[in-house]
Amino acid sequence: MKISENFKLIGFSMLFVVGLTACNKPGPAETAGKKIDQTVGEAGKKIGEAADKVVEKLGEQGEKTSVTIDDAEITTRVKAAIFAEPGLKTLQISVNTVKGSVTLSGSIDSLPSSNRARVLAGAVTGVKEVKNRLVVK
Repeated sequence: MKISENFKLIGFSMLFVVGLTACNKPGPAETAGKKIDQTVGEAGKKIGEAADKVVEKLGEQGEKTSVTIDDAEITTRVKAAIFAEPGLKTLQISVNTVKGSVTLSGSIDSLPSSNRARVLAGAVTGVKEVKNRLVVK
């Protein structure tokens, strides 16, 4: 009987030692968990980088849109100033604005009228330069 109990005791001891040894080694669940954590961390980093790029692009597009709106507003104000001038409102004057640079084109009846249109365009807020391409007829 004692031999049987000794074998049982040895068997239980061996199982206990094997169990303790298995606890010290990372199993498939721990390894998988670490890999998932690493993947999530890398994905979060990449998502953050992508979000930064999107924000940067939106800022650039906002600046471009702002320039377009400002140019359209400048064009409208220049046309209004020319139309409000009694000697110029009946003439065919085209106004084009790019980044604050206004180009006047079309035909006009006299050199003084051409100069007056240039001065009116230059007086509008936001105009950086006036290119007078008006042709006297």
